[in-house]
Amino acid sequence: MLAMPEINYIKHLRNNEDMNITDISNKLGRNWRTVKKYADGDVPNETVRVNKRGMMYDEGYGEIVDFWLEEDMKLNRKDRRNNKNIFEQLVEEHGFKGSYRTVCDYIQFKKPQLKQLKETRYQRLEHPPGEAQVDFGNMTVVKDGNYKDLKILIMSFPYSNAAFAYPLPAENSECFLHGLKELFQQAGGVPTHLRIDNLSAAVVSVGKGDYRKYTDSFLRFQAHYGFEVQACNPARGNEKGNVEKKVDYTRCNFFVSAPIMKDFPTFTEWLKEKLVEDRNRSHYVKGKLINELWEEETKALKALPIKAFSIYSIDSSVVNKYGEITVDGEKFVIHKAHIKQGVIVKKEWDSFSCLGEDGEIIYQEMRPYMNIARKIPWDDIFGDWEKKPRSVSYSRYLKYLPERVRKYLIISADETKSRIKGLRKLYKKYSFEEIDSLLENENFLERAPHELGFMLAAKKNTYPTSFVETHTPSVLKDYETDLHSYDKRLFPNHERSMN
Repeated sequence: MLAMPEINYIKHLRNNEDMNITDISNKLGRNWRTVKKYADGDVPNETVRVNKRGMMYDEGYGEIVDFWLEEDMKLNRKDRRNNKNIFEQLVEEHGFKGSYRTVCDYIQFKKPQLKQLKETRYQRLEHPPGEAQVDFGNMTVVKDGNYKDLKILIMSFPYSNAAFAYPLPAENSECFLHGLKELFQQAGGVPTHLRIDNLSAAVVSVGKGDYRKYTDSFLRFQAHYGFEVQACNPARGNEKGNVEKKVDYTRCNFFVSAPIMKDFPTFTEWLKEKLVEDRNRSHYVKGKLINELWEEETKALKALPIKAFSIYSIDSSVVNKYGEITVDGEKFVIHKAHIKQGVIVKKEWDSFSCLGEDGEIIYQEMRPYMNIARKIPWDDIFGDWEKKPRSVSYSRYLKYLPERVRKYLIISADETKSRIKGLRKLYKKYSFEEIDSLLENENFLERAPHELGFMLAAKKNTYPTSFVETHTPSVLKDYETDLHSYDKRLFPNHERSMN
């Protein structure tokens, strides 16, 4: 039975707007027979609801089926249990004695109620459980002694205020989708709704109202994981305010002093652990621990697909007269391809591959942005340290030096200033890695900087090691000549007199 407001509206359209049954049915999205019943029929009286009775209700089997139906709503339709599966599972696991028709009748009666309850619950809550927001944040780390700018993809859940983050080198489509895939894995499920900004990695163009044209790769990704996308209006960052605040929170708590990054997998695990620990605090409004709220919210997530989704893009290129192709604005020489040959370029988030005419991989390389870095201004930093030598031990930059170089600087408080000056001069000629390697000998920690300079210069001027010679027969190696045979030939008389 329809609600009275909708019945009144149907009669209004029929009697006052002179609309026919078909037009009303199309306008409201209701079945033609249903519209006909209420448009031309009498106003229904309030019905008396009778509580259902039977083994499905009295013996608790209905509660089990309700749970299964809610659980299956999070899965793709092809992965859900049908009526027969539910009946067989009730019989095998719970000793159900009823008939198959009893189970079918219950499901037919209960499934619409559960669906309506879910929709009502979502409308009532400002931020329903399972709904997520996602955005990029620009952060800086230190890798291999240099600054490296990262794009941290952050996914937050406003209901619990839990968040997940994944570091990426760029904001292109491959990085964005790879990051989302990894964030879903971290969360252990797929959000029901995902609110995004109008990222070029996902949105091709913005039309009037809610119209958006999405990239094909993003639509394939969305279809595979089965979430609903909600795009913000242009210049309306407040529409995803939770994740905007989470980006600032992550920057202020974990990136104020640029952390050291060894590689992407290690740094990803470090960032994941930090955000897991961060859940052990109270929600800013609800007063409960974020961790407790997150445990509740995980029940609303959609299940992860069984089959993994491969993320890459396909492009084509032609080898120029120098044997090069261009990828991400950089030129690469393809030795296994001939001039003017067309090649297929398969781009993943961190690398790319070139495929020849027969599909064979003829070249593989990291994408150029993986190696982009900014130098740390060590000359300026050493200049500041010279003015305040005692500040070195608690400077934020000290941890970015190799371990033995750090030790060399602060091992003797009386010599810190002179060592700062000396290292500043050495750094103009040698890298910190070369200095650190020299200091493997702990006796050198007591040497003055100018002495280290002499050793480094001498090390650079040493002759190269001799190459391994492989042409001499093995029988001639380590052969010792018997000089007595030469004496007999040269001095025969001397040999006779000796006898």
